[in-house]
Amino acid sequence: MKIDALNRKILKCLQQNARQSNAEIGRQVGISSPAVNERIKKMEDAGIIRAYHTEVSPFECGYQLKAIITLRAFMGKLKPFLSHVQSYDEVLNCYRITGNENIVMEVILKNHKHLEAFIDQLISYGETKTQIVLSQVVENNEVKPVQ
Repeated sequence: MKIDALNRKILKCLQQNARQSNAEIGRQVGISSPAVNERIKKMEDAGIIRAYHTEVSPFECGYQLKAIITLRAFMGKLKPFLSHVQSYDEVLNCYRITGNENIVMEVILKNHKHLEAFIDQLISYGETKTQIVLSQVVENNEVKPVQ
């Protein structure tokens, strides 16, 4: 499916607020509500729009720390880690990467004791390195559709 300028505008509206009505999106992009609905449905069917999400504030839920943790897995421990990592509530994102480390994770934690306990769970899988996030410099959740 081709992403034309109108579909890009619709995607931008959805990325800003996925709960706005098709009528509101139509007003912003200059087409009717049924036309917006049809275009959104086609983009969903094509896999361009994969899901709609609720963004939850970790801070408001009691999580005071965000950290980036890399893991260099011990021999034979990568596959067990990969099958277990999804059970950790602390993990926001986890990526398998190239380089000296095998894994990089973005995690949220309640405090330093929680961080210590979480690292204690990870060290059975490999060597960890932890960086505590001080602030977010760029927030860009908007994906630019390929032309």
